[in-house]
Amino acid sequence: MLLLRLNSPMLRIILIALGVGISLNARAQSAQSALPQTPQPVPAPTVQPEHYTSVDYSKSGPAFPNVIAPYKARYVPPPNLNNTDRIQQLMHDGKIMLSMNDAVALALENNLDLVLARYNLNIADTDILRADAGANVLGVNTGIVQNTPGGGVGGLSGSVGSGTGGTSVAAGGVGTGTNGLVSSTLGIGAPITSFDPIVSGTLQMDRNFTQSTSVFSPIPITNTNTGTADFNYVQGFHWGTNLSVGFNNTHVTTDLPTSEFTPSINSGLQFRLTQNLLQGFGFVANTRFIRIAKNNREISDVAFRLQIITTVDQIENLYWDLVYAYENVRVQQEALAFAQRTLADNKQQVQFGTLPPIQVVNAQATVATDQQSLILAQTNLELQQLLMKNALSKTLEDPALGGAEVIPTSTMQLPEQEPVVPTQDLINDALGHRAELAESRIDLSTRELNNKAVRNAMLPTLALFAYYGGSGIGGDVNPALLPPSLGGTCTAATSRFGCFNPATATPTFSSGAPVSTAGTFSQLVNGTAPDKGVGLTLNIPIRNRQGQADQVRAELEYRQAQVRLLQLSNQVRIEVRNAQFALQQNRASVQAAQAGVDFASETLRAEQQKLSAGVSNPTAVLQDQTGLTTAESNLVSAKAAYEKARVEMDRATGLLLDHSGIVMADAERGEVTHMPNIPYVAPRTDVQPGVPSQPPGY
Repeated sequence: MLLLRLNSPMLRIILIALGVGISLNARAQSAQSALPQTPQPVPAPTVQPEHYTSVDYSKSGPAFPNVIAPYKARYVPPPNLNNTDRIQQLMHDGKIMLSMNDAVALALENNLDLVLARYNLNIADTDILRADAGANVLGVNTGIVQNTPGGGVGGLSGSVGSGTGGTSVAAGGVGTGTNGLVSSTLGIGAPITSFDPIVSGTLQMDRNFTQSTSVFSPIPITNTNTGTADFNYVQGFHWGTNLSVGFNNTHVTTDLPTSEFTPSINSGLQFRLTQNLLQGFGFVANTRFIRIAKNNREISDVAFRLQIITTVDQIENLYWDLVYAYENVRVQQEALAFAQRTLADNKQQVQFGTLPPIQVVNAQATVATDQQSLILAQTNLELQQLLMKNALSKTLEDPALGGAEVIPTSTMQLPEQEPVVPTQDLINDALGHRAELAESRIDLSTRELNNKAVRNAMLPTLALFAYYGGSGIGGDVNPALLPPSLGGTCTAATSRFGCFNPATATPTFSSGAPVSTAGTFSQLVNGTAPDKGVGLTLNIPIRNRQGQADQVRAELEYRQAQVRLLQLSNQVRIEVRNAQFALQQNRASVQAAQAGVDFASETLRAEQQKLSAGVSNPTAVLQDQTGLTTAESNLVSAKAAYEKARVEMDRATGLLLDHSGIVMADAERGEVTHMPNIPYVAPRTDVQPGVPSQPPGY
């Protein structure tokens, strides 16, 4: 009879609600059957670290006894793109039982952001090796990689550092630009001779036929064979001294009758030392690249520490997002279960005639809404699980890993009393521990050194040099010019140009006998024909505008770096205060959300008691249950925001790694042998999603 009194629009509402309820109920039951089950306590896995071999690329390979080793390419192993065994040991029955400590450990071993950044350490080593040879440095990328999907870093701008980039001249980012040709004065200065000895040589054989064009030529075509063997040695030293040694040799045979010696051997040897007295003098000017490379290596260590902080920050944020999604599924499940029980009770009471049918329609609409909320919560949980697996693994190609659910086994732990630390103490911690400030200070030190080298490069070039050498002649007298007294056939009648005369010949040929190659070489050092001297070379650039411009620019870049350091310090101070404010605000939000849950729970209990006494209706109860669901969801969200605020406080003060118990050596190797210990985290003891619990007072 009641249905007959309903108008046609009401009938349409009933039909629509019934249709939506049936459709969403089927989907929710399907999704609910796939919910994660309650995890059982699992003992901490014993992980055997992978084999890791540390290679110091700042040292060259030994040249002895394998003398060709410096000229052979060194093998660089390909990256290990397999996940570590830890992730398999955490998997049970197709589920990854993941604690916060396990998540951070897996990130240190598998996160690709860290794998990328780890290469910068070895790249910086190669710059040291290059600078030790006297070459300029190529620079090291110190940007922070933030490619973990779903992970966010706090601070004022929401990001720290930049992308992967490439190599850069300016380690600290000062003096570089993006538009046009912009480079830095870092590294400019006096030319540096290679500290590695350089040996060069030329070996040549030449046969030359020359047609005569002179009336004095005794033959129409001259055949000359020339062999050349020249060797040079060059090396520079850290204090601005250059050593060069030249050793030149020629061996000539000819059929020209007028040539006094054939074959003829000519050798020359010279040692030359050059010392720069103005530009290029001293250790600062000549070892600037070595010092810059070592500073860049130190910056790389600090940048890698910043990369670890950034990655761990993202992983902890991801984990709390996962915990929120997990808890929200539980809240939405409880709300749906309550709405379904209310719908069943209402249907039963409508059959007995104690409730109007409109209460069934209202309950069905509530069930449909709660089913939709549950599906949204479940899909968000699946997304957070996917993001977490991606952040903690190198690859998801393994079907078992790709389809595994991630069950967080850690939950949020709020301290009874918030620790009270004076703001100035937090700021002092940040100023002493923030990696960005350490990078800027090292860069400032590098630029201070660079300014000295640039000022030295403004000076004229004045070099003192000294050399000593000798020359030697060897071979044999041309038989066509040898007189009969020496066993030849040359006479005044047969030679228009005269015969060989030992009295006027060079001392080594005074006997007319041949001079061997060894005899020629001995003349280089026995004082037969010495060549020695000292001198000065001076080069003065008039006006010296390039030097002035470089020096002023270097000073400006140094001042700019000073301002940048101050700017970073001010930013750090603001970030610390902002993190402190956020922590206080989120703590208050948790307390307010907890009060809201308590109030909603008491309101629901009171409304249920009224319903039992017959002075309320199911609609009011459902509304109160919806309010409780919203309050519980807000509480979970507030707790997650509070935990993120604590992570941000540790990041802002630079103490994230210290408070998390992360060992830098483990992170550099990609092998965790000391498990992290994240603070304010507790093991889960409550009911997990998939096992609905009754709301309070039901």
